[in-house]
Amino acid sequence: MRSKEELGRAGEALAAEFLERRGFEMIDANWRCPSGEIDLVALDGEILVIIEVKTRRSLRYGHPFEAITESKLHRLRTLAVLWARHHGFFTARLRLDAVAVLLAQGAEPKIEHLRGVG
Repeated sequence: MRSKEELGRAGEALAAEFLERRGFEMIDANWRCPSGEIDLVALDGEILVIIEVKTRRSLRYGHPFEAITESKLHRLRTLAVLWARHHGFFTARLRLDAVAVLLAQGAEPKIEHLRGVG
């Protein structure tokens, strides 16, 4: 059985592959600063996309998207601005997306992508 951190990293890797197959260009992962962490950063055309990935083994405690609360979205908006400033993306359009990854044992991964969550 994977630890929670290993499960999260596996989900992030699957999410990145999933988005790259759909034309996203991954430009950063697991960026940290004192205010928190961004899972994935990508370009969707000319739009800078900050991506929150939620990975679960089952739906026992609800759908992964249910873990993205209003306070989490507020923190992601703050982190998005901090990331953009740190990397010189001053004029880029910005969007927050979410990816849910379900990694049930013995089953194929299920991945869902929501654009513009906050």
